Amino acid sequence: MFGRRPDGRRLNSIDPIVQMTPYLMPMRCDAQVFLEQKLDYEMLARYIARKAAEGQKVTFMQIVVAAYVRGISQHPEINRFIKNKQYYSRNNCSVSYTILKEMQHHDSPETVVRIQFDLTDTLFDVRDRMNDAVEKNRGEENDNFVDKLAKGVLSIPGLPTLIVAVVRLLDRYGIAPRVLMNELPFYSGMFITNNGSIGLHHVWHHIYNFGNVSMFLGMGSVMKEATVEADGKARMRRWLPMGITVDERVCSGAHYAEFFADVINCLNHPELLEVPPEKVRFDPGVEYHEPKINAKKEA
Repeated sequence: MFGRRPDGRRLNSIDPIVQMTPYLMPMRCDAQVFLEQKLDYEMLARYIARKAAEGQKVTFMQIVVAAYVRGISQHPEINRFIKNKQYYSRNNCSVSYTILKEMQHHDSPETVVRIQFDLTDTLFDVRDRMNDAVEKNRGEENDNFVDKLAKGVLSIPGLPTLIVAVVRLLDRYGIAPRVLMNELPFYSGMFITNNGSIGLHHVWHHIYNFGNVSMFLGMGSVMKEATVEADGKARMRRWLPMGITVDERVCSGAHYAEFFADVINCLNHPELLEVPPEKVRFDPGVEYHEPKINAKKEA
């Protein structure tokens, strides 16, 4: 309300053409744009093996999330969202994803985690935050806020419809409780799913109209493809495919192009993610920081 929300601050200095798009496409599903990107699986697998030999275990998904965080550190325009046809700059860098309560069983109950990152995070900082969140939420006895809320709301017939309607109304005017925005996965910059971990292809997932997620990234199973090398010889190469869905209203196509160019460069050269960025950019009046995992534990 009055230009401020628990999760962001309203922006007024937006290009008029961009600012007009929410009036032409009022819902997020109106403005979905779909992209596909193939990552060099063999190169990333070799990098992961080298890091493991050095005692630094990382995963494909952690590298992808770290590249996203690095991209946001240089392109704050991507970390915006639209609510009630107004533009807001998100005051956090957050990613949500689903995990199995029991990794060994595919029929295990699921839960969703939402993690906030600092824009100076390295690949290893991102890994530590993600591992910490998974550790806290693994095990069927460990219900997080979202699990408890869902169980409580669903225990009374008709209550889910009422609760969701009230939250939508409060969210529309920027007065939804901060605790909901800090815990619900629908209030994140990006939602990511690793379909490859359960043997499925990559997907172009829809973006939820509830909340303010502006990007959905779906990783899929490794695929093989014949390619022609520089010497003219053909060989089979393995790729890690990703389906990406974004809200085109958030910023101009030029900003998206620069953001994805930086993200793909980091994924092609993951060693760049081992050190913090030289500088971090924020939208005017919106600067935020997140304590490192070690600092949190010491506190």
